Amino acid sequence: MKNKSLLGDFYDFPENTMAIGRLDHDSEGLLLLTTDGMTSHKVRNKSIEKEYYVQVDGVITQEAILKLQEGVEITVNGSKYLTLPCKAFALSSEPDLPPRGKNIRHPKHGPTSWISITICEGKKRQIRKMTAAVGFPTLRLVRVRIGEIYINNLMPGDVESLPNIEDVLNC
Repeated sequence: MKNKSLLGDFYDFPENTMAIGRLDHDSEGLLLLTTDGMTSHKVRNKSIEKEYYVQVDGVITQEAILKLQEGVEITVNGSKYLTLPCKAFALSSEPDLPPRGKNIRHPKHGPTSWISITICEGKKRQIRKMTAAVGFPTLRLVRVRIGEIYINNLMPGDVESLPNIEDVLNC
């Protein structure tokens, strides 16, 4: 019995369709798909930005934002790793996102805040590890942009065909 859904469970994709990058089980947002392995490789390159909206536990401080921007030490495959500098800032209000499928936690457990983090690398659970390293664990993580491709008003499960990903991303 399988516990994970596969791409083919959601849509009739062409044969050999693969995800470019990944989103862990607890993350949401934009996922690009291709049948071309070279395109996948180019999009995963460090020259392509990936932007995330992150709901964190507590009211994020400017000190924590600065640490994120400079790079923080996380653990990757059992070894210490210093993340590359990134773009990070607090969002002034909750972003307009589709409701989450399951509740994160009850608001009575304290305040939360939203931040934007833009990275050019993608270590396993990197954003979650980064926010935890500065004292603000991630509650919700939504990828909203890859290069110049934005999630805009796509809803969970929506599929939209792009003309040529390489042209849109300038890679």
